Amino acid sequence: MSRPLCFALLCAVGLGAAHAQVVLVPNSPQLGSPNPVSAEPLVIRPPGTPCTVHLFSELAFANFDPKTFDYVPPARCPGPWAKVVFTADFTVTAGNQFDRTAAFYLGHANIYYGTTAEPGATLSPSWHVERDVTDLSALLRTAHSGEADLGNFVGTSGGVVYNSIIYANAALEFYPLHDHETAPPTPDLVIPLPDAAGGAATLSTGASQLTQNVSLPLNTERVFLDVIAQSQSGDEFWYTCVPNDVSGELESCGNTAFRETEVSIDGQPAGVAPVYPWIYTGGIDPFLWQPITGIQTLDFKPYRIDLTPFAGWFANGKPHLLALSVYDADGYFLATANLLVYTDQHAERVTGDVLRNTLKPPLTPVVREKLTTDASGNVSGTVTVSSKRSYEIAGYVETSHGRIETTLAGRLQFENAQSFSITATNYVQNIAQSTTFDTVTLRGDGASTQTTTTKLSYPFVLDYAYAVNANGSSTQTTSVDQQYQRAEWDQRREPAIVRSEVKSADTLDFDASGNFTGNASQSSSARYFETSAQRHCYDRRLSAAAGILTSIKNGVDCPAPDSSSP
Repeated sequence: MSRPLCFALLCAVGLGAAHAQVVLVPNSPQLGSPNPVSAEPLVIRPPGTPCTVHLFSELAFANFDPKTFDYVPPARCPGPWAKVVFTADFTVTAGNQFDRTAAFYLGHANIYYGTTAEPGATLSPSWHVERDVTDLSALLRTAHSGEADLGNFVGTSGGVVYNSIIYANAALEFYPLHDHETAPPTPDLVIPLPDAAGGAATLSTGASQLTQNVSLPLNTERVFLDVIAQSQSGDEFWYTCVPNDVSGELESCGNTAFRETEVSIDGQPAGVAPVYPWIYTGGIDPFLWQPITGIQTLDFKPYRIDLTPFAGWFANGKPHLLALSVYDADGYFLATANLLVYTDQHAERVTGDVLRNTLKPPLTPVVREKLTTDASGNVSGTVTVSSKRSYEIAGYVETSHGRIETTLAGRLQFENAQSFSITATNYVQNIAQSTTFDTVTLRGDGASTQTTTTKLSYPFVLDYAYAVNANGSSTQTTSVDQQYQRAEWDQRREPAIVRSEVKSADTLDFDASGNFTGNASQSSSARYFETSAQRHCYDRRLSAAAGILTSIKNGVDCPAPDSSSP
């Protein structure tokens, strides 16, 4: 049998209003609301009133043309700043439309990346996003042109009318320092990749690369790369893919279900990043994500790769080719990144080198296929793909404050296990995926060493079943358990912990002609828990049913305030 085309993206339904102004969504979700909601917290602000720079207001997105805007630093808050926060508010008019990718840039550097919420015939969703962009302060000190990339088709295609327009506001909030307050350390240089108009680069295959020659200052001391790799088109549901030799009989995408972001410098492997299994609001079944969206769906978090062991190379006065790719990309990923550079403020030049680098290109993932096909052509069994790698990269720089050595030890493990049962009237695919990435960073000057340990985990479970009934009608039942877990600590601090989880389930109904007739049993829940080394604690739990937010619980696992504290 063939699974329905709407598996990739359920066809949007309904027609509605032609225009709506942007509505500022309150910081607190509202019970009974169908508006998109996440359990994630807003950015924590320092005390004081910020200077706000509006980037654009009620900007309409009804085509695929980039929208440009101008940025000028706030004259009343010249910097340095205690914190800089990007904010944006979106509205989609009710009607027929898909989710869309939204990416905003300033001086070609990415300041926001996410996707939009699908509307409905009577639902005009509005939502608010924020990002801490303090690390981009070096860029924000001078005027730049900006670009908002949010392609959105409005018109008729294939006999279907798409009529929902997306509107957005965006601003930057600059929080000034108070008396005797010290500014947080921020990079001295920000280099966007790609450093060109047009936004993210397209990586259509595993061999595709986002490349750029970079020439860094002679006193470069530390280097980081903030990376976002977004799955698109045939790669949107990469975690459902299987090896090419069985993709036909399993009616699925190919190249296996393993993807990984890889970074190289002058052709030498320099860093890796796991790919998060984001699901957009139209993904698999839009009702799964109404109103609780998937993890980071509306606001992707970049992954930060530490390239400091290569700082001595970068500081040698020569251009170096920085390249980014996605292993086994299969049409396609979008990739964008910001290179963040810290310099030695008391030296015109530093020297250094890479001491060792055991990071290699990935070995071919291990594939295990246990499939059987009976005399009637029914297929059942399992397909598993796994990958493991461990590596160490070490380098040093001779600075004004001595020789600084940085050693990175990483261990990345991935496994995607899928079970199938395919007959003439049923298609069942169950997926259990795990991604773990443990890193230990040692940074020292010979006299003392600071050790930072990070543990990252992306548990992911997807169960999908499509069944054709005796009368020709059909149902699609889906459940998803999506998690994000992160812990970081050093020898001097309590661990900073983030645990996020979204669970969703829904059933779609179709008539004998394949027309969508309704959904049933929709429910979802979300939980976000975070503690920091500063003993900040945040805990929010949300529940929803039938597309409406039904429950909000705050602080369940956070300790009660100490009444004896001043």
